[in-house]
Amino acid sequence: MGSLRLWLAVLAGLSGVTAQEDLYRKVFVFRTDPSDAYVVLQVKPEQPLLNFTVCLRSYTDLARPHSLFSYATKAQDNEILLFKPKPTEYRFYVGGKFVTFRVPEGRGDWEHVCASWESATGVAEFWLNGKPWPRKGLQRGYAVGAEAAILLGQEQDAFGGGFDVYNSFTGELADVHLWDTGLSPDKMRAAYQSLRLPPALLAWRSLSYETKGDVVVKPWLRGVLGR
Repeated sequence: MGSLRLWLAVLAGLSGVTAQEDLYRKVFVFRTDPSDAYVVLQVKPEQPLLNFTVCLRSYTDLARPHSLFSYATKAQDNEILLFKPKPTEYRFYVGGKFVTFRVPEGRGDWEHVCASWESATGVAEFWLNGKPWPRKGLQRGYAVGAEAAILLGQEQDAFGGGFDVYNSFTGELADVHLWDTGLSPDKMRAAYQSLRLPPALLAWRSLSYETKGDVVVKPWLRGVLGR
């Protein structure tokens, strides 16, 4: 079993290979700026999403716009998008529309974000480092398509492609999750603290993914993530 884990780790560190593994205490490192690298997350929701929550951590010194999480369908390239146009702002897209959340400029540390949406009310939630921002309205009554290309590190302007390298991510990403439900405040805080979480469509500790370009899997370097 030990040799199998070692082989999976070697595979995960190489570009353009598919892996499924527990990425606890590991990160994706996007090494070049600007970058054409990205990570394909391999999951197929069984039906359209009427509720969802996406969470992740990022560590970067980028001042230019960059994409963190991109979920595109053939009908809508910005079906779900977490995008940071500048250091003091996040944009959360659902079905091509977005709301903006203004945040303090980072202090050169990891940032943990969660974004949640429900169709019935159109309420969009945004959490930064375990704290909620004022809720906003977005795409009430919409349904997020199920047949999706899900990428880290690039914004899709077409299904699975259409990248602008000047919207690419450079730095480190970790703790990526996607649920087909809204999370309670306690679970939002648990995600920030890297505690036990409910089963997810995408889970960092059992992630199926494929790396493309100059992105590698490495151990995290600084203290416990989120603490």
